[in-house]
Amino acid sequence: MAAQSKFLSFVIIGIIGIAGIAASLIWRRPAPAIELATGSYLTPSRKLPDFSLIDEQGRLFGNANLRGHWTLLYFGFTNCPDLCPATLTALAAMQKRLRAEPAAVLPQVVFVSLDPGRDTPAQMAKYLPNFDPGFIGLTAADQPAIEAVARQFAVAAAIRPTAGGNYTIDHTGAIFVLNPDARLTAILTGPFGVDALRSDLLHIMAARGILAGRT
Repeated sequence: MAAQSKFLSFVIIGIIGIAGIAASLIWRRPAPAIELATGSYLTPSRKLPDFSLIDEQGRLFGNANLRGHWTLLYFGFTNCPDLCPATLTALAAMQKRLRAEPAAVLPQVVFVSLDPGRDTPAQMAKYLPNFDPGFIGLTAADQPAIEAVARQFAVAAAIRPTAGGNYTIDHTGAIFVLNPDARLTAILTGPFGVDALRSDLLHIMAARGILAGRT
């Protein structure tokens, strides 16, 4: 019971942190003409600090790789027992739905590991195709590098020891939507049903056109 309470407190802290980002970005600005089922649209959008990680092919991946694409970015780890697989499954189903719609813009989905000690590029390359072969996996050389990037998104992550000398990671479960200028445009906090994800993404893309010059 104590462990459950601790985890719930951790999740609440993560949600509060994300909510704080959203509030600071929209304070004293007119509300955008968009409502999302799974999160918040941010206006103005947020410029990201420069970062450098490693993709599943062992190549450097940074801000430049986000430009020119809509991006859905999610933090997790490959040994995650439930939250990460459920979210990646929903994202994969959404991508499949969009591929069947000729006029739809297909975003890139980026999975950032909070567990670089175990999630090597080879592990990411093995894990992600179970959901979608187009998913991009990012990791780093060490834990501090990942934690620095996570802080940019107000993602909370805490390593929690488990039986047998192993560990798990409690973490924020939000999806971050980045526009083709590599700016944070929306924060989705769930629940992540396929229909809601698809609908929200299409609304976010449309809103960027409506609010041109303010993103």
